[in-house]
Amino acid sequence: MTLPAQRHGTDPGRELAEPGFWQQPPAHRLAAFARLRTAEGPVFVPEGSGPGHWALVRHAQVQEASRLPKVFASAPGVTTPEPARWVRALFGDSMVNLDGPDHAQLRKIVQRAFTPRLLAAAEADIHAVAARIVDDVLAERPDEFVSAVASRLPLEVICNMMGIPEHYRAEIADRVNHASENIGVERGLASRLRMPGRGLRALARMQRMVAGIGRERRKHPTDDLISALVRANVDGQALGARQLGAFFSLLMVAGVETTRNAITHGLSLLTDHPDQRDLLLSDFETYADGAVDEMIRHSTPIIQFRRTVAAEHTMDGHVFRPGDKVVLYYASANRDEAVFPDPDAFVITRSPNPHLGFGGGGPHFCLGAHLARVEMKALFRELLTRPVGLRAVGLPDLAGSNFDNRVRSLKFAFERP
Repeated sequence: MTLPAQRHGTDPGRELAEPGFWQQPPAHRLAAFARLRTAEGPVFVPEGSGPGHWALVRHAQVQEASRLPKVFASAPGVTTPEPARWVRALFGDSMVNLDGPDHAQLRKIVQRAFTPRLLAAAEADIHAVAARIVDDVLAERPDEFVSAVASRLPLEVICNMMGIPEHYRAEIADRVNHASENIGVERGLASRLRMPGRGLRALARMQRMVAGIGRERRKHPTDDLISALVRANVDGQALGARQLGAFFSLLMVAGVETTRNAITHGLSLLTDHPDQRDLLLSDFETYADGAVDEMIRHSTPIIQFRRTVAAEHTMDGHVFRPGDKVVLYYASANRDEAVFPDPDAFVITRSPNPHLGFGGGGPHFCLGAHLARVEMKALFRELLTRPVGLRAVGLPDLAGSNFDNRVRSLKFAFERP
């Protein structure tokens, strides 16, 4: 029996609009998405005083919307709530919130800056940073994984790649945490009034910092990504100060947060599934790529992105109208039974594994997908193949966000002294 998509009466998707839903254990949320995937078409989710949105919860639905950017537009914003106009005017539009020629031109400039030489240097640096982090862990024996391991790798790699001077990095790490700590998290009234200002101030300071570095690199370029971005010549254009700031904020908040969460969930998954850990350790190079992709599918670091319908379109019997709001629920699509047999199982040999952890394809597919995979593989090689093994202790402390599968902390221990 299937459930019809509804907009009036008892809305099957009403639960997704309730803040308490995102505070529930992951199993509760996944069960709700499984019920929604039995609906005949897109499911309506009311949003209090807002217009509500249509939930795309199946793998095929999310892929279709991702690959039709002229129908399902990223502008005016992919987050919930959408960024205010004054915020966009002040900070500039992030690449994820742009469409058409504006997005294509900005992405082209960025892609041109990622030269083969820069990428090769970044990959070599990833292995060196991963080894150094695990050396530190073995020497210092910390007990909290996110701060000691998972956050350090993507932050150091991105800062090295961008050419951020060492004396700025502690402040940047702090700004990233302030900018992202409450995205998608329900808070009390006093906190809602206070925290947006704190997050925006963190972004502003981060952008001013990188703009100053960009000005210096225009005059005295070095062999780093900031120099390449501010001196790129794509149809006579390079990144201006505001564009550079917006790109850097995206890279730091998205690149650091998503990778650190995938790494943290990965350790928890390997601890909870010792048979899969043993298989991975039996031949790391054979199984590592599949393990990384299964960690990303199973944890789905970004839960959802928003789209605004720009042209009439029919999907699964439902007609979308211009102005309708749509949300792509990657967390549900990555558990779609029609694509992933036994979707709740963690299986590092899953093949094929067409997960949507980096997006559903189309022009907004994640630019950092390759580097994220390299980072995760390098770190788990170091974590798992040293003489002293590591394991998670207890459950991850989840933020309860409706935007990303964020882990605040995870205790860990050494298996052998």
